[in-house]
Amino acid sequence: MSAGDRGADAGLPDGAVLRLNRHTHVTDGGAVLFGGVPARVSRLRPTVAEQIQGGSLTVTDAATRALAEYLIEAGLADPSPESLPPGDVAEITVVIPAYGRSRQLDRLLRSIRDDLGHVRVIVVDDACPAEASEIADVTYRNKAELVRLEENRGPGGARNAGLALVTTPFVLFTDTDAVLRPGAVALLLRHFADRRLAAVAPRVAGLTAPDPNWILRYESARSSLDHGADASLVQPHSPMAWVSTTCLLARTAALGSGFGAGLRVAEDVDLVWRLVAEGWRVRYEPQSVVEHEHRGSARAWLGRKFFYGTGAATLARRHPGLAAPAVLSPWTATVLVALAAQRRWSIPVAGTVTAATALRIARRVGRTEHPHALAARLAGYGFTWATAQGFALAVRHSWPAFALAALRSARVRRVVAVAAVADAVWEYARLRPDLDPARFAVAKRLDDLAYGAGVWYGAWRARSAAALLPVMTRRGTSATGRAATPMSRPAHLASGRGRRRSSSR
Repeated sequence: MSAGDRGADAGLPDGAVLRLNRHTHVTDGGAVLFGGVPARVSRLRPTVAEQIQGGSLTVTDAATRALAEYLIEAGLADPSPESLPPGDVAEITVVIPAYGRSRQLDRLLRSIRDDLGHVRVIVVDDACPAEASEIADVTYRNKAELVRLEENRGPGGARNAGLALVTTPFVLFTDTDAVLRPGAVALLLRHFADRRLAAVAPRVAGLTAPDPNWILRYESARSSLDHGADASLVQPHSPMAWVSTTCLLARTAALGSGFGAGLRVAEDVDLVWRLVAEGWRVRYEPQSVVEHEHRGSARAWLGRKFFYGTGAATLARRHPGLAAPAVLSPWTATVLVALAAQRRWSIPVAGTVTAATALRIARRVGRTEHPHALAARLAGYGFTWATAQGFALAVRHSWPAFALAALRSARVRRVVAVAAVADAVWEYARLRPDLDPARFAVAKRLDDLAYGAGVWYGAWRARSAAALLPVMTRRGTSATGRAATPMSRPAHLASGRGRRRSSSR
């Protein structure tokens, strides 16, 4: 099924329930919604707004189905998976790329049998020289199929080899160091009631260790694979910009030839962005949870962070503009530069620019009960998000450049010091990890140093600075950092009052 073959019978079935997501702001008694991916202001007719009760919408007819489709497409609301019809797990084939780790493979296969029963499972041995016989023994003992590659292709190539053998409507990619929790995949499968959905990923939690060290405690709170507790569409330049193929359930027909040829890092991000560019939806569903065996040694942990960073250059080449380390508007960039200058005029300039932006937003939001209060909130969120991106540039993505500049500039040293401390405090307060603040701060800094070093090494190897440069957009950023678009008022939803305005900030 191609991207153009989905429209005729698209839409969620009767009984499906949508819930406005946490980033959707409701004003005017529910008649005005702000949020989405990318951000927009949406005015609903009173009769339409009445369908959303307590932040929820139930699909009951063609009109509510159309409203549900709009809310999903706009990123304003997410389907509750338990309200969607169950699928048949027999329509799933599991594909597992394997390179050593026979013990973890055995654990994964047992969890698959416990959860999914006797579905077809294909293990692809990616030309592992050390544990070939052990992988074969584990595979056959667990009644799975084994495909052995003659040369190593990396995880993407191994998945493609397994994908070529899949004949079922759905394929589950999962890595050997994952463990399925009971019911996790069945819950993901319900989302395919949305015929525009290409793939859905669960939340990836840390596998419980009997005596976790400080690295495992940090990773349990802030793993690169764990995207948190909020369901979301997955789109570039959004808070949920990518999901991992540590575990990913996909519609086979949407995948085409699968993962990008030759990619050994960031192949999962590349796949997701290509699916979105083709008009498919990709979703993150945190109610479904799988477990992952995090790396507990400092060398392996930092090496993996560095490796992830090297993928930024590849993504910047294949998806120009989407792999930028920051997305800033002129006003947020001006505020950051003013504050970083640390002059007497810095705070007045930053405050004036932010206030002027809030006034401009109030004019462009149009008729609402409290336009200035809404505009102040949005400008405040934009300022907060821009500050977070500035911190990340200083201590994560661009730390080598800041470190060199700090050797000669006291102002840069102060910027780096403030960013390092504020970023750690911010993340600690947000995550509440099972780790003391001091060790959390050290782990966060090591995490960022390793990843940033990988980004710069990848850029040097690619002979391109594209992955190092922030993107400037005239439309600014929303409360959550997403690129803003003109206010959306579809004809079947709009009140009909007032003229169409831009919500650019």
